[in-house]
Order: sequence, then structure tokens, then C-alpha cells
Amino acid sequence: MRRLTVSNRPLLLAVVVSLFISASPVLAQQSCESLSTLKLSGATVTSAATIPAGPLAGPAGPGGGTSAATVPARCEVKLTIRPSRDSEIKSAVWLPVDGWNGKYQQVGSGGWAGSIGYRAMVEPLIRGYAVAATDNGHEGGGGAAWAIGHPEKLIDFGYRAVHETSVQAKAVIRAFYGRDPAWSYFAGCSNGGREALMEAQRYPEDFNGILAGAPASDWSHLFTGFVWNERALLKSPGSSIPPAKLPAIQNAVLAACDSQDGLKDGLLSDPRTCRFDPAVLLCKDADGPNCLTAAQVDALKAIYGGAKNPRTGEQIFPGWPAGSEAAPGGWAAWITPANPAASVQANFGNTYYGQAVFEDPKWDFRTLDFDRDVRFGDAKAGAVLNATNPDLRSFRAAGGKLLQYHGWGDAAISAVSSIEYYDSVQTFLSKFPDAGSNAGRPIADFYRLFMAPGMGHCGGGAGPNSFDAFSALENWVEKGIAPALLIGTGTVAGDSTKKMTRPICAYPEVAQYKGTGDPNDAVNFMCAAPSR
Repeated sequence: MRRLTVSNRPLLLAVVVSLFISASPVLAQQSCESLSTLKLSGATVTSAATIPAGPLAGPAGPGGGTSAATVPARCEVKLTIRPSRDSEIKSAVWLPVDGWNGKYQQVGSGGWAGSIGYRAMVEPLIRGYAVAATDNGHEGGGGAAWAIGHPEKLIDFGYRAVHETSVQAKAVIRAFYGRDPAWSYFAGCSNGGREALMEAQRYPEDFNGILAGAPASDWSHLFTGFVWNERALLKSPGSSIPPAKLPAIQNAVLAACDSQDGLKDGLLSDPRTCRFDPAVLLCKDADGPNCLTAAQVDALKAIYGGAKNPRTGEQIFPGWPAGSEAAPGGWAAWITPANPAASVQANFGNTYYGQAVFEDPKWDFRTLDFDRDVRFGDAKAGAVLNATNPDLRSFRAAGGKLLQYHGWGDAAISAVSSIEYYDSVQTFLSKFPDAGSNAGRPIADFYRLFMAPGMGHCGGGAGPNSFDAFSALENWVEKGIAPALLIGTGTVAGDSTKKMTRPICAYPEVAQYKGTGDPNDAVNFMCAAPSR
């Protein structure tokens, strides 16, 4: 098992920051309501009001609604930010009335955004953070119709709204508390994970620590993969795979591959090692719930294989890993519901190409050219939406720490894409190494990836699907304690009444069973290089 050496440089930085704060003049805290007249460069305060402790009563829709948690008293400041003539970015900042921990956290959005994620702001506030979120520059998250004829709004959604919110929120914090936050963090999953990586790539000094969950980082190619799956499932009337057949598929995958990681537990530690051939499920006689027709076998192979350029054979986006096909809320919703044209993936893929790329609401997915049209989409939309730049040298030089996680059972975003990005950063740094004090230091010094077996999209699924990645990030940033592993909790695959714990190891290591003891207890595992 690899031994980790923790640098004490972050500890020295913490001391310097602490001394700087104590030596800086501290202004008296303003009243919340006085912030309504605060003058900001490029932004307007639209309201500032003290909200007493109680349940969340936000607007209806994504990010709004109620929260079961009691939300602490806060000063709520709402902003409209206009970095361009066509911009109208709405953001909200919550400032703890009492018990501010001296830190700032910004939370990411999901899907096409279009609303402020108030629910996601609750937990950081409870932990004492000043916290902010944005609608990414438009209202309504059902698609990208707002992008038609509005290239500046696409830029706002792509990266500008998150950065501008960070700048303005810190100005509000400074005005209210009389000092800057000692540490700043960003945390998001899905599109929020893409935003997280975008911040590290484009604005390396915005945040000290970044938590990127299941990032939709290769946006243009991910959404191409959605259309690829839709086309595969609708290639012929018999290509669609009914949800009722998903258990048979998953059972066949596990029968072939479950024991490869040394433990037969309904989880694949690394599904990439599974060489499952869907043809073993080919119906020998009549069609039935436990077999696949020839057309369905072809469709499943296409989903596992991922989108490819028909002219060059180049992989456009990786396929979806095997082993979690029947997980609740997984493939049956995202990929192959009763009507594949109504899948979540199909909706996203069609709105991306029809609205953000071709700006034609009547665009037909069957017309997509996986060579020419993909290149056009990359140039028009991918240039502002994709967070795939492997050059993180500036983020590293700024002292930033990046913690990324992804569930192997994610039916929304292929988990392989997270590994591909991590590997691309490692390859880039080997070719173009850092200068100065970071020269020759390993990527794990500032960037770590954790792959969770069985976990679905941003949570849920079988296995160790719940873990406190944010506290691990805090300890890394503020105390210099780099996370070698995260302890995940969840339920045993196939038995939702039985609890389990397991280490989630820093990639490329995986959790390996020691051979004795309760396999549902994390203490009986160790992190080690995967066996191939």
C-alpha cells in the first residue's frame, strides 16, 4: 500500500493568512439592510434583508422549494450582474448573522441551470460559511432556448456567471464583515462539477479548494454521446431495450465479472476490466424478459462502446460502464426508458444540438453527422462549455487543491470521462512540468480523483455512495492533510436493509479485500494498485 507524505507548506500558508487577517484593519460589521445601497462594479444589489432562522422558503422549481433542515439566521443579498450588454446574471449571497467561520463557499448548479440553488446553500450556511449561488445568467432550466441568438448568455452559462458571482460575493462579504474570507471553496456536481473544473482552468485564483463531483466537463462530447445512445436505441423498431430487461443485463454482467476484484459482492471496483459480451444474452428462441434480440444486442454494444467518429474511428466520448444497469433511477430514466426518445439523455442531447448549436428548435437528432456536426458544435459551443483544458499549472502555483469524485454506476455521465481528464492532466504535466517549487512534484500533490463503486449520479446507487469529501478538502487546504482515501457508507448491493462501509481510494488505487473479516466493514480493505 502506498505511503503518503504530507507537505507542511499549507500549514505555513495558514499561519501567514492568519497573521495577515489579524494584522489587517477590521471594519465594523454593517447592518444587513445597509447593504442594499452597496455600490459594486458591474453588479447591482437588488435586495438585502435579514431572514430569521427557520425552514427554507425559497421559490418553487429547481433549487428552490423547502428544506427539512432549520436554516440559521442570515443576511440574504440578491445581486444582478451584467458583464456584457446581454447579460443578466442573478445570484444570491447568504451571510451568517452569527458564527461566521471566516470562510466562503460557492455552490454549483445542475443541468442547464436557470435558477439559484437555494437548497444547496443550506448545508454550507449551517457549517458557518458565507455562501453564494447563481442562476448562470438565465431563467428556466428545461433546455437551452435562451441561448438562441444570445451568444453572451452562452458564455455566462459556460463560465462567466460563476466567476463573476465569486468576485461580487467576496465584495459583499468584505462590506458586511469588514474583512475578506480566509479561505474560499467551490463545490458542485454534474454541471456544477464542470463549473468546478472550469474555475480551476480559467480562474485559478478564485478558490483555494475545489470539489468537482461527476463533472460534465466534456460537455459537447457528452451530449453527443447522449444522441449516440438515442440513435442506437431507435435505430430500428426492435432496438429499444425495455427497462424490464435491465435486471437480466446487470445479472449477466455480474456473473461474468463480479469476482474479478477478489470479492463477489455485487460491485465492480473498476468496470473497465470487465470484458462482458452482450451477445451471451441473445435470445435463442422467442423474445423474453431474460434475453435480448439481435437489434437489442447491437444497441447495448453501442452504449457500452461509446460515440465514435464514423470517418476516423476516433472515440468522441467513452461508453457507459457495465454493472449498474438496473440501479433505481439509473439507465431506466437516463438511457433506456420505455420510450428512448423521452430519456433524460435524449432531452439534453436534443436541446444541446437543436438550441445551443444549430439554434433550430425543429432540429431532428436523426440528422446528426457524428463527424462534421460534432466539429461544428465543438467550435461554436464547446469552446465556451467544455472544461477539458489539462493545464492546471496556474491553479497549482496559486496553492489550489482539487478533489474530484465520480460514481462508477453513474447513468448520466460516463465515469470513464473523469479518469480521462485526470490522465490528460497527468500527461500534460509530464510534458510541460511546473517551474519553481512545484517542479517534479506528483499530480497527487494538488489533484486527487476518487472513483466510487456502484454510486449513481452525484449519489445514490449501490455500495459506498455517501462520503464527506468536503471535509477532506478542508483538511487538505487548511491543514495540509492530503486524503489517501474517503470512507464511504451505503447499503449492500442487493440488500438495501444491510449497511456497509468501504474505503474509496485515490485513483489509480482501488479498495482490495484483505481476505478475512466482514466484507462490509472498511477496516478489512486496503488501497492498492488494481490487478489487470
